[in-house]
Amino acid sequence: MQETHRVQKLLSNYGYCSRRKAEKFIEEGRVRVNGKTISIGDKASESDEITVDGYPVQGQEKVYLMLNKPHGCVTALSDSRYKTVMEYIPVKERVFPIGRLDYNTTGLLLFTNDGDFANNVMHPRYEIKKTYLVEIDAPITPQDIRMIESGVILEDGKTSKSKIKKISPDQVEITIHEGKNRIVRRIFKVLGYKVLRLKRIRIGKLDLGNLMPGKHKRLTETDIKKIFL
Repeated sequence: MQETHRVQKLLSNYGYCSRRKAEKFIEEGRVRVNGKTISIGDKASESDEITVDGYPVQGQEKVYLMLNKPHGCVTALSDSRYKTVMEYIPVKERVFPIGRLDYNTTGLLLFTNDGDFANNVMHPRYEIKKTYLVEIDAPITPQDIRMIESGVILEDGKTSKSKIKKISPDQVEITIHEGKNRIVRRIFKVLGYKVLRLKRIRIGKLDLGNLMPGKHKRLTETDIKKIFL
């Protein structure tokens, strides 16, 4: 007998969409297994026929990509107002971004059709470190560096300890593992700085290298291992 999984997990593993999106589709009654509309919590095996809006969803080869996200696009599969990061990923496989970078934030963004991999990268328990290059509107003080390193109190709680490397008076590298919305910008804002430029340059030990803005590359097994080092 084949192993069964929650249908939202299968849809995510097949690269159709994220687990959260799959749950939304199920709640909206758009997902069927072997012709029967399902509910959240229902399970299926890989041999079952799963359809979304009447179209079959099948597994595909796992794909892992990284993009040097340029300025001026949103991290979304589609958007009615703005250019999305998907316009820079001309691959035949259906992939989705892991996490997000803001419209004005550039740098390293991962894509995959492997839901388990995406969850491992994003889940807080794995504490995947992310390093950003930050340019601010005034020289950073030693006191503020120490404060960031020990944790800053934001409206949704105190941040975990961060690592800061001063590049120049108004430019630093900050390494964090938290995934709260706009956390880097909020850290500097609460200390009285305005972030002029923000670029993610590294996830784990995987860095952008010489990848140009707007360009992508497929990750090798060695690249993937660097994320979790």
